[in-house]
Amino acid sequence: MESPSRDRAIEALYQRAGVLIREFSDSMPPYRTIPRSLVTSGLERGTKLNIELFFEYLRHGQMPSPEDTRELVELALDRVRDGEPLDEVLGRYRTGAEFIYTRLRVASDAGERELLADAALPLLQYITQIVERIATACVRRAHDPRWELLERRRGIADALITGRDPVEWADEPAITVPEAFLIAVFRLSMGTRERHGLDTSELRHSIEAIPGVFLRLDSGGWTALVPLQPGDDGTATAAALASRLPARNRESAPPFWVGVGAARIRADIPAVFAEARVLAELGRCLDRTELVCRRKDLQFEYTVAASGPARPGLATVLAPLDSQPLLAETLAVFVDTGFNQLATARLLNIHRNTVTYRLARVHELTGLDPHRPTDAMTLSAARIARRLESASFAP
Repeated sequence: MESPSRDRAIEALYQRAGVLIREFSDSMPPYRTIPRSLVTSGLERGTKLNIELFFEYLRHGQMPSPEDTRELVELALDRVRDGEPLDEVLGRYRTGAEFIYTRLRVASDAGERELLADAALPLLQYITQIVERIATACVRRAHDPRWELLERRRGIADALITGRDPVEWADEPAITVPEAFLIAVFRLSMGTRERHGLDTSELRHSIEAIPGVFLRLDSGGWTALVPLQPGDDGTATAAALASRLPARNRESAPPFWVGVGAARIRADIPAVFAEARVLAELGRCLDRTELVCRRKDLQFEYTVAASGPARPGLATVLAPLDSQPLLAETLAVFVDTGFNQLATARLLNIHRNTVTYRLARVHELTGLDPHRPTDAMTLSAARIARRLESASFAP
């Protein structure tokens, strides 16, 4: 190819490769322990940088400098720091290169395919160089005492949450393990960054910076064990934790929820963790407007959530209303207004007699009278159960 023609072909391939970033990100399987929403922004940023750097290399034949690839290396080290194996992190570079190269080749004309064939060796050289730099940096970091300390703190958090006795802390003077903790379980909303513009890595690092905190990642978010000061029943520590949370947009659902509970002794930590996890999941499934979820604020909802095998059956109580959206809406508003018929009529902008008629139809179809306290509680519980089931409640 003539040089101007080659330059135009490279630019066309570069533009099409950029369009593939989101498709590649969505196609990648999640990490085993890191929630997708925690790494999506980093994955997309890393893919964009790789595309830019490789095409610059293809244009000019000069391998990116260590400074050029510094951000890529740091992004990869963050995943290793989060607990993912190095081979898993590095393997995604090969997967990404294969994905984008294959997609570009399928959509290319004869001239572009010739260029792509010529680019195969430079691509191999580029990926090899990047992987070498990440591996080298990871080996260096492995000898950093701070990394070893993070690993030990993560291991202690796992042991405390599961009720094991991590004897290794006895010989670690740099780590103090107190007796009492506030357990804070973070559950992230789906599409947190896309819907809310929130960088969850920054949020997590802010929580991780709390003095003495132990932090553990899982597939839904993370759990922080925040030391309780003497005399604190968890209220002061929960307030301090809440002050670190970013302000939320009141016009949309929260990007995450935090279930909290206080463990006064280490032996209580597994049970309090289980409760806080249910509370966080309740916040997510019920789209609560409050970020911090406490047992005292969700007693009824918690009871329904903890009902186990009875919950799916309870959710079917409202099945007769599936074909009656007006009745379902009227019942929902009636429950949300504290069983106030006049308030329901005002919110729905209908006559009070219409509310009476619709609630009578609910009684007729479900066999439960919304005006009777016991039946009203059953209907309320069924509504919560249905929302939990439809939102894939997974404590």
